[in-house]
Amino acid sequence: MRRDALCAVIVEVIVELHAMNKKKHIHLIGICGTAMASLAGMLKQRGFHVTGSDAAAYPPMSELLRELEIPVAQPFAAQNLEPRPDLVVVGNAMSRGNVELEEVLDQRIPFCSLPQLLHDEFLREKEVLVVAGTHGKTTTTSMLAWIFHCAGLQPSFLIGGIAENFGSSFHLGTGKHFILEGDEYDTAFFDKGPKFLHYFPDSVILTSVEFDHADIYKDLDAVETAFKRLVNLIPRRGRIVAFDGVAGDASESSSLERCLAKAFCPVERYGAGAHANWKVANLRFQPTRTSWTVLREDKTWAELEFPLAGEYNVWNATAAAALAASYGVSKEAIAEALKTFKSVKRRLEVKAQVNGITIIDDFAHHPTAIAGTLKALRARYPEARLWAILEPRSNTLRRKVLQSDLARSLAQADEVIVAGVFRSEAVPDNERLELPALAAEIERKGRRARLLADADAIVQSIAPEMRSGDVVAILSNGGFGGIYEKLPSRLRELAGKG
Repeated sequence: MRRDALCAVIVEVIVELHAMNKKKHIHLIGICGTAMASLAGMLKQRGFHVTGSDAAAYPPMSELLRELEIPVAQPFAAQNLEPRPDLVVVGNAMSRGNVELEEVLDQRIPFCSLPQLLHDEFLREKEVLVVAGTHGKTTTTSMLAWIFHCAGLQPSFLIGGIAENFGSSFHLGTGKHFILEGDEYDTAFFDKGPKFLHYFPDSVILTSVEFDHADIYKDLDAVETAFKRLVNLIPRRGRIVAFDGVAGDASESSSLERCLAKAFCPVERYGAGAHANWKVANLRFQPTRTSWTVLREDKTWAELEFPLAGEYNVWNATAAAALAASYGVSKEAIAEALKTFKSVKRRLEVKAQVNGITIIDDFAHHPTAIAGTLKALRARYPEARLWAILEPRSNTLRRKVLQSDLARSLAQADEVIVAGVFRSEAVPDNERLELPALAAEIERKGRRARLLADADAIVQSIAPEMRSGDVVAILSNGGFGGIYEKLPSRLRELAGKG
């Protein structure tokens, strides 16, 4: 080969190698969402150059992104797409009219959804275990990931919250399993199907099926259809571990029964229903821990315990144990893992203790979840005066479709405070939660209920009334105007410690 031809070949190879080594730039619109921030971290760990943008950022995901050194531009703007990224991930909260999304479409920048990229980049070669259901997904996914981790299986995981044992919402492990939370919410503005249909799971935990996400699902039938489609994706060699309700309450499981009716894979049930393969016995709540016996096919299988409160967390842990056992994890390893399981940020998280007053943050999104939270706090703090401070913020709670259920749930507290409906103007008048009617219904159940406009009004009004021994449950799936910092600060001022 002539020298000049050889040089040309060498130059061409160098150019190709340079192109291969150049980091692909991926930009995430709506990066501060829980799943989006987690995906951003996974992409950076995989070696991509990652940027993102959002309207506003708040903990815990803003802190996670800062630790990962992923830049977040605020607010949305066309210039956030300069330099031009190779790929844009469009969060499912983004809709037409967003200035960055419009720029992506105008400039024909390649784009995709989070679930699509997650599948293509991370799930293809893995054994995929999905935790789905209306309630308990985040905590159950965290428990399952922790069990696999403690068993030495080196799982990858993606969780819709910060798992305190890991200090993160994601991890890329070297093992063959990928454990992730499967959300039934829609995928993107261009794909209105549920996110979890992109994951093609090998096995699924199904915790519950109730009406939720009132902004995208018309009724319970529509929700059930989504879960039936998920069940229909699971291969024959796979497995479903599904809740079996409460003994004597057929309504609790009717939706699940319909969703499971045409499963092609083995189905195991956990709960207190007649068909449960995995049952809970000898449930004991103590000030700092909860313990129980698991019966498998009505025979004692294991003695389990963890530091968490709440019967619903016992069900979550039993589901995780059942699926882990089907993957060969020993009951001894499961028991040891649960003993050291901490929790998830914003799930019964103690935010502050001031002058004997305990302030707890819980990611409330649905009346059933609120009922479970307040029941758990009653069991953990039986002598306390229990406050429930609600910001109606989720797309379900902002609507009146479950208003009576919400009143019934909140009435488990001694004192109820309800803030104004978050972005009430975005909900049609005839669909919006009716706050005076809600308060009246709570009071008919024998509890005092007050309506206060926002976090500042709430703090100024109620802080002087609080006394040592009170437990305050702040219920919101958002930032709630900074109440998590403002209420402790005001209590310290009143105690002379400010």
